Amino acid sequence: MSARPDPTNAPDAPASSVAATLSDASFVRVVCRADGDALAAGGLLARALRRANVPFHVRAGAFASEAGAPSDDGVLVAVGLDVPGADATVALGDGTTSLRAHEVAEALTPEGESGPDPVLALAGVVAAGEHPGAADGSLLSVAEETGAVGRRPGVAAPVSDLADGLAHTTLAHASFSGDREAATAVLAELDLPAELDAAAHRTLASLVALDVAGDDDATERAAEAVERALHPYTTPDAPFTTLGGYADVLDAVARERPGTGVALALGHDARVPALEAWRDHAAAAHRTLREAHTGRYEGVHVVRATDEVAEHVGRLATVARLARDFRAPEPTTLVVGRGVAALAAVERGAADAASTLAEEFGGQDGAWTGDATRAVVRFDADTEEADIIAAVREAST
Repeated sequence: MSARPDPTNAPDAPASSVAATLSDASFVRVVCRADGDALAAGGLLARALRRANVPFHVRAGAFASEAGAPSDDGVLVAVGLDVPGADATVALGDGTTSLRAHEVAEALTPEGESGPDPVLALAGVVAAGEHPGAADGSLLSVAEETGAVGRRPGVAAPVSDLADGLAHTTLAHASFSGDREAATAVLAELDLPAELDAAAHRTLASLVALDVAGDDDATERAAEAVERALHPYTTPDAPFTTLGGYADVLDAVARERPGTGVALALGHDARVPALEAWRDHAAAAHRTLREAHTGRYEGVHVVRATDEVAEHVGRLATVARLARDFRAPEPTTLVVGRGVAALAAVERGAADAASTLAEEFGGQDGAWTGDATRAVVRFDADTEEADIIAAVREAST
């Protein structure tokens, strides 16, 4: 790791200072949190480093301990998580990581060269659960003016195959989610034209919205949460057909197969394996949400992970988000696996609960990462479930 006397490891360090640190480095190690926002951010930084002829390596992991041992060679950049000894930190705990990385990448781009990809940055914003224009409307405006994105009615998906998109999106949880045959049957009843016009797209959007909100198990939040999947921005020059679909794949592949996710974010030809990871991830998450045993405690909705996801912290995280948005009657959702868990909160409490679990039950390998609304944690697998639930209830209220 670099021995710089003035490391720019504060999350709010000026973008120009972070860029200067990176441009002067002999080698840059980029360590990303394994989610769509941080993965997009890591990709933006790496592409800018490539244009600036700075050697780099990128990896993604759920916990900071997966960053590997510190090195005296080059600069270590933490993206979306707290890595001890990092020389630079991009958007730790506050703000949208991909927009922060876009600023740094702009400052790092050599004069006369094209700037960082706005669509990748906006996909990261959507993966973080934000509207693409909420944090930095100018970036969305530029993308719209240049034709990089365009609004239309319908449903957000990464592919043009409607059944594939409906079955495997994790932007919503419907009766056909995770089941391509069921999605195909529902579409057949609509009798849509081969080439979808605006009216057909609206029909499709209505189907999804009504199916989600009309489910007997849906919560009041479901009707609002499904909006993420509707009225998409098309992305004609991106690897995936809509901005929401791009974000969905980024988040799924980051959590399911981080190595493939890194390749995708760096701009390599990884579309096919990324879509395979997206399908596998979505199918497992939706099945778990449908089949898992649940419990309701004061302030906490508990989902007991099935074997398919019990040791896969990335899948647990997606189950927690889907449960919070579409099924949980309580403000905090806890998905308990074997030695790992994921938390999702409507407003706050996820980080506090995860840090408590890591501190009280972590043992030698305890770790956590996340923010107020989403977090994952690793702890001693022998910990009693009742103790975990009690600790989460106390910490999140």
